[in-house]
Amino acid sequence: MDEVSFLVMEVITERRLSRAIQTNQDLLPTTPISQLLADDFWGTPMAHSGSHKSYRPLCVLSFRLNYWFGGLDPWGYHFINVMLHSMVTLLFTKLATLMFLGNRFPVIVAGLLFAVHPIHTEAVAGIVGRADVGACLFFLLSMFSYMKYCDLRIREHSMKRWIYLYGSLILATCSMLSKEQGITVIGVLIIYEVFICHKLSKRKILDIPFKKQYGSLREGLLHLLGAGIAIICLRFHLMGSKAPHFAPADNPAAANDSLWTRILTFLYLPAFNFWLLLYPRWLSFDWSMEAIPLLKDLKDKRNYGTGAFYLSILILVYCLIRAYRKRCLCGNGAFCFVGLSGESYLTKNGLYHSKNFIHKKGGDPGCPCVHITARNQNNHHRGRRSGNSHSSHYIGYRMTVGNATPPGPIGSIEFEEVMDNPTPPTRLAFAGATDTLAMSMTLMILPFIPATNLFFYVGFVIAERVLYIPSMGFCILVALGIDNFYRRFGSSKIWKCIIYILVGAMLVTMSTRTYLRNLDWLDEEDLYRSGIEINPPKAYGNLANILSGRGNKDEAEWAYRQALSFRANMADVRYNL
Repeated sequence: MDEVSFLVMEVITERRLSRAIQTNQDLLPTTPISQLLADDFWGTPMAHSGSHKSYRPLCVLSFRLNYWFGGLDPWGYHFINVMLHSMVTLLFTKLATLMFLGNRFPVIVAGLLFAVHPIHTEAVAGIVGRADVGACLFFLLSMFSYMKYCDLRIREHSMKRWIYLYGSLILATCSMLSKEQGITVIGVLIIYEVFICHKLSKRKILDIPFKKQYGSLREGLLHLLGAGIAIICLRFHLMGSKAPHFAPADNPAAANDSLWTRILTFLYLPAFNFWLLLYPRWLSFDWSMEAIPLLKDLKDKRNYGTGAFYLSILILVYCLIRAYRKRCLCGNGAFCFVGLSGESYLTKNGLYHSKNFIHKKGGDPGCPCVHITARNQNNHHRGRRSGNSHSSHYIGYRMTVGNATPPGPIGSIEFEEVMDNPTPPTRLAFAGATDTLAMSMTLMILPFIPATNLFFYVGFVIAERVLYIPSMGFCILVALGIDNFYRRFGSSKIWKCIIYILVGAMLVTMSTRTYLRNLDWLDEEDLYRSGIEINPPKAYGNLANILSGRGNKDEAEWAYRQALSFRANMADVRYNL
């Protein structure tokens, strides 16, 4: 994708690029830089009645730097977009490495799928898509900073943790100042803190405000909630506490009088967005003007897809609830057995993979926690270290659940391990498939919520660029599914070969689609022609303007008439005709 994006030097995405770059006074050196804090993304004062209310000063600042170095030469703008996408891909791959506990195969699948996914073409090839890529960059940096804070807080209770905590909150604010969607990183970090880092079961959540043992958890949550509330209040203050006004054609469902139509359509749109991630065959520069026909009754066959989508989510959520219900923090220092072979286990000092030393300090003998029997060279101990305080040499462990050894490979795990380091290794927050699934769904769902019309109407039906951040969760989910399949059937050479071929075919197909989609973005005419199948009135109308400007009057007249044949009430098209 990166190589092809270098070719994208003449893209102009209709009026959006003109307003964001060419006619935006905030890019000019003569405009005070403080004006960026008072204007919206398009250079209109936020207090103005015609403001779009898109407050993205950091993105505009990057455009201003581009203008300072190269004026309106598009090469520099696209170069920065490609570099930002490369940085995001590297950070995402690092995140995938943590989530998959260093297992290379799913990490490679997730990283390559994110790098070449066609849904990213608009965000990377379109200059104004920098808002989404920039927001994702700060989004990931905020996550890594908060993870480091959690690590320092639990292992050392170091004062350095405050640097990473407030750094994470500042980066989250930067993500929101790049694009509004970035605020959702606060919600992602709350999920990470409660379910991934502390691994609380549902019944333990109500104890967070009251029990002393959750003091460190309260420290993180209070800062996250406080920062989230402050950022949202700031955002509403900048908007003047008024939502922006959008034309009915931008979001036809929002303007429809029928509540039933709005409900069915808004329920269908998330399912359709997921379909674009799964099968990006049809992509368009614009999805307005009923490019997606409204769902008006239950007889519409698309409701089956809606039902299947939400049923799948419910099944995954049910599986997560069942997995987390088995967790039991039964005492100080006790750890939890997550229940999947090869996962890590929670201890007072941190998380260790199953091939490392596991220390159990205490717990209720009747609970389903895993008990460790450690066999030392000289004596036998149950649930405690042997050897001196500086060195422990273990040659075997046996895992049991309760007082009985469970059936299956988890019930009896024997291995040799030598530990000569008294300091626990870096904490591994992700304990296996359960945590990876939880975080992948969180990354896919929470950042998409602002585009769902649930809390406020947005000025679009579908926007491929807003899927840039949610696609991280999708790529992790795909890699997790492939990895589970590989673990089950990978012992057979034939199946292993088949899996490699299928994964390779998927990546090649996605790369080819991305290459072809980048060709659509090479110039305006190709871009508008590519959208005729999805949004004929908008595509023909914009194409006619391009042809008319080039002097192709006859072809332009034909395109104008084609646009009116699909949508007769387009006043600007009639005027130009």
